[in-house]
Amino acid sequence: MKPRITVITLGVDDLDRSVRFYRDGLGLATEGIIGKEFENGAVAFFDLQAGLKLAVWPRKSLAKDSGLPPGPASATEFSLGHNVASRSEADAVMAQAAAAGAVIVKPAQETFWGGYAGYFQDPDGHLWEVVWNPGLVPKE
Repeated sequence: MKPRITVITLGVDDLDRSVRFYRDGLGLATEGIIGKEFENGAVAFFDLQAGLKLAVWPRKSLAKDSGLPPGPASATEFSLGHNVASRSEADAVMAQAAAAGAVIVKPAQETFWGGYAGYFQDPDGHLWEVVWNPGLVPKE
């Protein structure tokens, strides 16, 4: 398998609420909800970085499409890492997430490995890590 991940899909309980959080709260670009004309087709895509999109899709639609029964949500199954260029940017992103309605799980702080990071949960409980890693500073 070649590393060609182009979409990260999050199952959500309220599509409109998720669009407001990611578009209005975090400022991610989107065309809004598309696919409403199809049963279980309503979804929203957000631009992340070149070649990568975040999709939010109702949990019931994801379950139906995959053929798996809906299961309980768990915030500790995975996290999405958002790398920033500085400690102050980590603090700013955490504040932006909180203002958008995120739950701050762990405020940004010094890490044992020499970085600076914190965690928040989106309205559906998905876990995001905002991290400044001196070895992985993003190129603007």
